[in-house]
Amino acid sequence: MSGLLPEGFHDRLPPAADAATRLESHVLGVARGYGYEQVDPPLAEFADELSARLKAAGGLRDAVRFVDPVSQRTLAIRPDLTAQIGRIAATRMGHHPRPVRLSYAGPVMKLAASELDPLRATRQIGAELIGLDTVAAATEVVRVAIEALRATGVEGIALDFTLPDLVDCLAGDSLTPAQLATLRDRLDAKDAAGVAAIAPRYLPLIEAAGPFDAAIERLRASDAGKALATRLDGLVEIAASIRGQAALTLDPTERHGFEYQSWLGFSLFAKGVRGEIGRGGTYTILHGNGREEAAVGFSLYADPILDAGIGAGARRRLFLPFGTPAGIGAKLREEGWVTVAALEADDTPEAQLCTHVLRDGAPQTIQAGLAAN
Repeated sequence: MSGLLPEGFHDRLPPAADAATRLESHVLGVARGYGYEQVDPPLAEFADELSARLKAAGGLRDAVRFVDPVSQRTLAIRPDLTAQIGRIAATRMGHHPRPVRLSYAGPVMKLAASELDPLRATRQIGAELIGLDTVAAATEVVRVAIEALRATGVEGIALDFTLPDLVDCLAGDSLTPAQLATLRDRLDAKDAAGVAAIAPRYLPLIEAAGPFDAAIERLRASDAGKALATRLDGLVEIAASIRGQAALTLDPTERHGFEYQSWLGFSLFAKGVRGEIGRGGTYTILHGNGREEAAVGFSLYADPILDAGIGAGARRRLFLPFGTPAGIGAKLREEGWVTVAALEADDTPEAQLCTHVLRDGAPQTIQAGLAAN
């Protein structure tokens, strides 16, 4: 057998798989410290239910679907976990006092890979605060995201803010739906000529991008009617809460991937890691009666972090020679050692990829242990 996998799928071997477990543990541990309790939704659910909540993924466009042999209904494998957290908050935990804080971690799968990301099966970790999208709520979520990344060993964190519904807020009824849609696309593409052809007054929004402090001042200067004053004040407050912990930038018209966010969105990057390592923002979840509820959260993408070697650490495995009493191994494990016991007399530390060996009743590095021979 060749052991080949379908395109976009991969095995994660030791020690990388151990690093993945530690990464999830660090992120969820930080979230737990802020009161975010973990939920674990199933990998697949009824397609029509999932489709109604997959705002970010364009419905089921990115979902793998199949017919359930039991119910004969179409099921979908989740391409994103956030939608399921919304379902749980709106149904199973609809009675829970608000806000409700939930965290999660698990695999997601997409129907096809993109040009920028060849993986179809990845792992997603995050936290959602359901019931509020205030500045205080958003501040907490952003702080949890940054603290969680720092706990995993990620360095050189950068956070890029955006204001997803900025254009809608400024436009009001002055543009037709078609003009508004085109304007959003042109602003997102930083197409000055295209913006000028539709509504020249929006050109300053393209220039109001870059390092946070300078960008926010340019945005304030362009807001002659002070329509954005409250929103910008809130953004400044959020940024102040993490100043010094991450490099901050602002791109007020960035909407790609933020189509379902409301007043706030943010992307996360890190030194030495390719592409985004996470994103988040404010949004709404749908209840069965058509009511929408405010929420704010973030998702981290484990794979690019792990592929960059972050959190991998060094193996520290202690070889127990054949015949070592079980009680000695138990004591060493209580002390924090990972022990690998020889199961045959001719087993060796090298064969078991050990870094240490038990000699004369004490752990020694492999080099020192071999020198003793």
